[in-house]
Amino acid sequence: MKNIRNFCIIAHIDHGKSTLADRLLEHTKTLGERELQAQVLDNMDLEREKGITIKSHAIQMEYVSQGEKYILNLIDTPGHVDFSYEVSRAIASCEGALLVVDATQGIQAQTISNLYLALGHDLEIIPVLNKIDMEAAMVDEVRDQVVDLLGCQPEDVLLASGKTGEGIEGVLEAIVQRIPAPEGDENAPLQALIFDSVFNSFRGIIAYYRVFNGTLRAGDKVKFFNSGNEYTADEIGVLKLKMNPRQEIKAGDVGYIISGIKTSLDVKVGDTITHVANPCREAIAGFEDVKPMVFAGVYPVDSDEFEDLRASLEKLQLNDASLTFEPESSLALGFGFRCGFLGLLHMEIIQERLYREFNMDVITTVPNVSYKVHTTGGAVLDVHNPSGLPDPSTIAYIEEPYILAQIITKTDYLGNVIKLCIDKRGTLKNQTFITQDRVEVNFDMPLSEIVFDFYDKLKSISRGYASFDYHQTGYKQSKLAKLDILLNGESVDALSSLIYHEHAYDFGRRMCEKLKELIPRQQFDIAIQAAIGAKIIARETVKAVRKDVTAKCYGGDISRKRKLLEKQKKGKKRMRQIGNVEVPQSAFLAVLKMD
Repeated sequence: MKNIRNFCIIAHIDHGKSTLADRLLEHTKTLGERELQAQVLDNMDLEREKGITIKSHAIQMEYVSQGEKYILNLIDTPGHVDFSYEVSRAIASCEGALLVVDATQGIQAQTISNLYLALGHDLEIIPVLNKIDMEAAMVDEVRDQVVDLLGCQPEDVLLASGKTGEGIEGVLEAIVQRIPAPEGDENAPLQALIFDSVFNSFRGIIAYYRVFNGTLRAGDKVKFFNSGNEYTADEIGVLKLKMNPRQEIKAGDVGYIISGIKTSLDVKVGDTITHVANPCREAIAGFEDVKPMVFAGVYPVDSDEFEDLRASLEKLQLNDASLTFEPESSLALGFGFRCGFLGLLHMEIIQERLYREFNMDVITTVPNVSYKVHTTGGAVLDVHNPSGLPDPSTIAYIEEPYILAQIITKTDYLGNVIKLCIDKRGTLKNQTFITQDRVEVNFDMPLSEIVFDFYDKLKSISRGYASFDYHQTGYKQSKLAKLDILLNGESVDALSSLIYHEHAYDFGRRMCEKLKELIPRQQFDIAIQAAIGAKIIARETVKAVRKDVTAKCYGGDISRKRKLLEKQKKGKKRMRQIGNVEVPQSAFLAVLKMD
């Protein structure tokens, strides 16, 4: 066990974690030449297209140092703020972390928040400066930033390049020398923490785990501590690029188990595996339950596919434990699910994965956050959906979630960043200069203001330099109004939203204009209205497609034409009463891209 090292790689998005992992795999000859490709651990098409890591990936390497063979278990993690839950799971399974910092960009917001996560678990941190081969690399300056942040010695900071492979040997040596070997007792009762699981249509559910105590052998009777279900370990093994079966896995190692589990609800990430005959006393303290930030309705395009959508979401939840969902129904869209996501990128990725992996075409409603509604009777309700609001006369006040936003930017863009945050109802808490030209600002802001387009705007006003990270701080009282969108006097519940009352008029007007462009013309006039309660605050009309019924009346008396026009008018009126307006999918998405 003294020759095992478990470590993860943490960094801000785009600082080169996956490329560095490629070099480590290449250097330890874990993969043959034929298997090598760029970002080899990003095995999802989506990850390759977008150039981001979405899932944590575990892989085992073997490395010889001073004549001794070491086993290195690497977990590569995502860098985007929406996937920080994946990072927290990887950190719970490791003893050390490589903190990768891009030498051309320096320390970013996500670097700091991932570092705090790692320090909270008492991990040994090895700082690595990546991309030192680039012309724009500021090695000395960034090294000083890292020394300030960690309080380590300058010679502790390793220099490497994931692209050229320079300095990789030094990184591997540091992993062996600095990261402690796992502690645990091979002879104690079995305790293994599940940190991920995937669904395989031939073999059922495959769970990935890290053994803390005890030994797991093939054919053992095991049970899951929290759910109490019992299974036989049909196959166990370690994760190279493919699964390698083994006869036993001991304390300190990372592996997988296949036991023919069919239902996805039986496997919970964070659960503990133990033996049936000699169970452990208590479960391992896993990771805290995830709190979804953004809620949106997900509905099948064809209402017959409701059950298929449920099955697809359950399979997806296995692989992504931060997704939560519950059934709901809408007048406009039929039956669907209310899903909780960690952020907008997470929502986009889930929608894309449903389509690619399960061939499910879905409609997603306007995303919103959850509010606490205090009624006059003294009750407190959690409302995730504007249509779930109680009668306005019974509401005493509404509280909305607030976050602490941490933004690191160049000083040239500081004014624009502060203006953007104040426009989004933020209050400046403090600002600190990290170096002469980099500043960190902290804002107290409502979560609902950053859900839509905050990240895109921040990137554009700072020319891509600003980095952003946030965590929820609690709820505060706000003056909110429920904005309804009416089509021909009928409310479309999927388009309604809760909004800050001073922004409601402007938002309602823009929404009506946008819908006017997107809703196709019918045989009758369509009135699009935005309303707060009974008060209409904006209106647009989609004009009817007209047929010229008087074309055949040439010459003669005007009364003949009048009679035909009256007849047409009655027909249009009747049509409007029975006609229904189809709202295209693009209209639900347009709300996200209002500006």
